[in-house]
Amino acid sequence: MAGTLFRSVLNNTLSFCKINTTCLRSVHTATVYYAARKGTRAKARAKKVKVEVTKVGFIPHNQRGKDKGAKLSVSKFVDDSYKQLAKDDVFPIKYYRWVVYSAEEAVKLHQQTHHPTMYNVPDALVFAEIHFNMAAVKKNRYMENFTRLTLLPHFFPRDEERSILAFCKGAELIKEATDAGAKMAGGSDLIKKIQEGEIKLGDYDYVIAHPNIITDLVPIRGLLKRKFPTVRNGTLDPDLAELVKKFAAGVQYRVSKDDTQESFGKVEIPVGRLNMEPKQVAENIDALLKDLQSARPKREGDFITRCVIGSPPSPEKLKIDPFVHVEREIPKEVREDSDDEDDTAAVAATA
Repeated sequence: MAGTLFRSVLNNTLSFCKINTTCLRSVHTATVYYAARKGTRAKARAKKVKVEVTKVGFIPHNQRGKDKGAKLSVSKFVDDSYKQLAKDDVFPIKYYRWVVYSAEEAVKLHQQTHHPTMYNVPDALVFAEIHFNMAAVKKNRYMENFTRLTLLPHFFPRDEERSILAFCKGAELIKEATDAGAKMAGGSDLIKKIQEGEIKLGDYDYVIAHPNIITDLVPIRGLLKRKFPTVRNGTLDPDLAELVKKFAAGVQYRVSKDDTQESFGKVEIPVGRLNMEPKQVAENIDALLKDLQSARPKREGDFITRCVIGSPPSPEKLKIDPFVHVEREIPKEVREDSDDEDDTAAVAATA
């Protein structure tokens, strides 16, 4: 009896060990086979990928990464106040301060270099390059990029044509808009043609309107999209003739801050031609600087930091003092009554 019981226990134990051994072996073998297949496929894919190796010359250990660090650390603001003043008319500009001219003097000097005996471009465009401190009222915050349209006092031809679509009611207003330079002007009949597809809005750069027709434009609001006339965008005004002139002859510009240095902003704007009277170009510069200054945040310190006048193809740029035309500081009472949100809204209203 005891022998029979012993034999049965022994047989059960052996059978259990055989089952477990088989299972373990199957699992282990499957993992090995899967790893082998995965490695083979990875090697096959790696052969298909072409690795391009760029050879770099030897760089001393004290020079590695120097250019990258220099780009981040160098400020874009130009300050030469620490340099000495030049004592004569010929000097290396690298070691001395830039000469500061009046706007009228700068234009006259460019007229001399563009004379037929030199560059021979007497009607070249004159550009004003202006730098800004984009810091906002609150610390570590900066103004956003903004776009404005300014009508300068003296018109000058540019290498662009603008087409304007004007909406208004009344034959007199339609005639005023057309005489002022609108490509097309009209009322309900014009809206109907747009709905029927006879007139394409994409053919017009600007869409402006008189307040007496603004409710009739609601059905085509989806077609107008961002071109829908609003007071905020400056495209809705009772004085339609002046509005047409502003968008037809005005100078549009965009102030953009630097990608790596958010506190630095820059814009380059045409302000006239060299065949104009220097006084007229100077008056255009004065009007432009005042318009830019109106967008400044209400904080201490300069907003406009530098202004130079250039005229291609000449690479020469002449520095002028912008604070002859605008105030450097704003009153303390105005600063105290403002906050960052008001500045943001004011800039957005001009975009």
